[in-house]
Amino acid sequence: MGTALTVGDELFTRSFTVDRALLVRYAGASGDFNPIHYNERVAREVGLDGVIAHGMATMGLAAAAVTDWAGDPGAVVDYGVRFTRPVVVPDPGEVGLDVTGRVGAVDDDAGTVRVDLTVAVAGTSVLAKAQAVVRLR
Repeated sequence: MGTALTVGDELFTRSFTVDRALLVRYAGASGDFNPIHYNERVAREVGLDGVIAHGMATMGLAAAAVTDWAGDPGAVVDYGVRFTRPVVVPDPGEVGLDVTGRVGAVDDDAGTVRVDLTVAVAGTSVLAKAQAVVRLR
């Protein structure tokens, strides 16, 4: 991390691959076995376009991009998002999740930067108001 940060600066771009195997691993780790995350018929019956990724998995991948940039997960002092669109995961296949972080604000007194995140699939935002506050070294 540099110390001369300016509002609007791009800090990082990171891409993740989301496939059904990731959904299985996340379900096992989180205990979230809602069938909309693995059963196409159930997902469509409730009005979805297909099986969707866990919202918290999407949020977690975006957080991983921030912590990788920060170099220390403990430097992230606040993090929040709004879920706006589901991430439909095809079978067979995968979907790309693109995360870009930009400087939203710098607080010199607190020694922090607010990182504003754009989290998108095929150019369509899936999280809104995605922001992390990171303590600078």
